[in-house]
Amino acid sequence: MAISPVDNDSQGGRGWIPGAPGIPAFVLRASEPSAIPVLIAVPHAGRAYSSALLRDMRHSESVALRLEDRYVDRLAQGIAKETGATLLMANAPRAMIDLNRAPDDVDWDMFAQADRPKGGTASPSRRVRSGLGLIPRRLTGVGELWRRRMEGVELTRRIEGIHAPYHATLDGALANLRDRWGAALLIDLHSMPPLPVRTGMAPTEVVIGDRFGAACHGRLIAAAFSQMAAVRREAAHNRPYAGGYVLERHADPRGGIHALQVEVDRSCYLDPGLVEPGPGMAAVIDDLSALVRRLADVVSELGQEQSGKGWPLAAE
Repeated sequence: MAISPVDNDSQGGRGWIPGAPGIPAFVLRASEPSAIPVLIAVPHAGRAYSSALLRDMRHSESVALRLEDRYVDRLAQGIAKETGATLLMANAPRAMIDLNRAPDDVDWDMFAQADRPKGGTASPSRRVRSGLGLIPRRLTGVGELWRRRMEGVELTRRIEGIHAPYHATLDGALANLRDRWGAALLIDLHSMPPLPVRTGMAPTEVVIGDRFGAACHGRLIAAAFSQMAAVRREAAHNRPYAGGYVLERHADPRGGIHALQVEVDRSCYLDPGLVEPGPGMAAVIDDLSALVRRLADVVSELGQEQSGKGWPLAAE
């Protein structure tokens, strides 16, 4: 697999990628007025690798495959086309900065002593200890990802160019949907490697996370699992993925913003090597589009109840 610095559509982009001039850090696609109260976000499928980033990586190809939610952006594009959902997709790769981590979730041992905060830092989080903090450091079976320690200015530029504007844009887009519909739903879309299969059990194809009930109304979870059963996709709830920083930061069910993290088994839509799009992609797009439409109906009902307003028109 060859990695090239640019292969994403840049139309409607925001932010900037250090070392990759002219490439937006992410793309926002939204219709006005919005067709449904749903935003699909894709933080981990970016493939705009700068030349400098590739030079710094010890094993660029294997690391990219392990870190990326490989081609889940294509799933998202297909779903948005079918449903009219708002779409936010990162171009910046997860190897550069992880948009599903808090900006202070940093492994400071990756930086030169002079670039670490003075006065010490809080104890590293579980994610940092595992090697997958704001800037990924190591992977099981691969080891250390980088050839050198980083400088503090590199972290600052990545946060200012990618992380901060991505989340500010997500805030604004969700607020716009809520203002129009009375409620909004964020679907944070990811992919996962195939999970271990228990004897006598069907393989889990989708994991739906709601931070154990904190990120959305229970009616949305009920509708999600009902829809997965209707299309005969085996789904799990919160285990092993309950949702990360994106849900923690943006979900506000009492304020009318609901959020789900949806993880899709890569073997369902990629080829047997889990590298290129496979024959199952169209079926996954169809099934997830049906899920989005079902959830959009529930969110519309929640918005009507919360705001006390009449139904917004899909096309005005």
